[in-house]
Amino acid sequence: MIVSLDWVRRWAPVLIASGAALLLLHRAARWFAESHPAWKRRITILWVILCFWLVAGIAVADLTVAAIFPATLVNWIEATALLIVISSFSAFGMAWCGRVRAEEFSPARRQLLNTARGLLVAAPAALAGYGVFLERDRIQLKEVHLVVPRLPPALDGLHIVQLSDMHRSAFFSRQQLDRAVAMANEVKPQLIFVTGDLITRRGDPLDDCLDSLSRLRAEAGIFGCHGNHEVYARCQEYATIEGLKHGIRYLRHESELLLFGGARLNLCGVDYQRLSLPYLAGAESLVKPDAFNLLLSHNPDVFSVAEQKGFQLVLSGHTHGGQINVEILSENLNLARFFTPYVLGEYRRENSVAYVTPGLGTVGVPIRLGVPPEVTSIRLCAS
Repeated sequence: MIVSLDWVRRWAPVLIASGAALLLLHRAARWFAESHPAWKRRITILWVILCFWLVAGIAVADLTVAAIFPATLVNWIEATALLIVISSFSAFGMAWCGRVRAEEFSPARRQLLNTARGLLVAAPAALAGYGVFLERDRIQLKEVHLVVPRLPPALDGLHIVQLSDMHRSAFFSRQQLDRAVAMANEVKPQLIFVTGDLITRRGDPLDDCLDSLSRLRAEAGIFGCHGNHEVYARCQEYATIEGLKHGIRYLRHESELLLFGGARLNLCGVDYQRLSLPYLAGAESLVKPDAFNLLLSHNPDVFSVAEQKGFQLVLSGHTHGGQINVEILSENLNLARFFTPYVLGEYRRENSVAYVTPGLGTVGVPIRLGVPPEVTSIRLCAS
């Protein structure tokens, strides 16, 4: 059996994080039991429950297993399993602090230690609560002015709205998506692009998502491309056909020539580009030398290849901006940085520009920190 790079990319972080969590939980449980002998039985039972739930979370990450259960139940199992992974670090820290013998400290130092331990335990819960109940629901309309080299004069000021990564599921409701649609319509764009991941997995409300998106309005049309979760849910064909019925034209290795004044905009779209295959294979055939070439690609990894093939602008999503992002000394720290250099915002090469939107929904844990959901309003500007 040949293991693909896509398989490694999908499963390696899951297995590494789960293994680390199991080790940390085991060590924390031993230390808690040593310091609280009367609670040993209860601690053991809790450790077994947490391990069982973590293993269940790993199991439902597999599409074959997940298909057996209702999508909402799978969403909750996966989310709580990931929260256990995150919480395992604070549990380990609290247990380690508790191992230090109290008699080695003065009363003042002992009080400081207890306060630090309390903060250590409370911080993850507080941050998770903020990310779940506040920032995850704080959809913002972000205005972006993209300066594009050699932009035709007639396209200067072209107004585009981009929606991406809805992940319509138990953790992103119809009400939230309707609000994003209303925000997009309010700015009256000329074009609207929907760049993938309508849902997370099979069983999620795809038809309901498309029904909400059918309310989008743009004078030159609504176009889209598919993401990796359309692949996982095996709904690319269905979403393409039903999307067209709802007014969304999905471009699957296709192009559409649009005219704005005297300018020709060659709009191209591709399906999710797998890591194990050459990026944008054959996409050069979509490029028109006498037009401005804009590419819709769910994953932004293709940017450098897109420039080589002649695309002047690439619009992507996929990364969620890291979803949980911490800024330290002007550096953004998030998991997405381990997989792609194109995580969030504007990127430039000599002959091309890309914008990566953080999108709207979440995957895994229903938390956003440091990257609120975004409806992106883009104005193209001549350099």
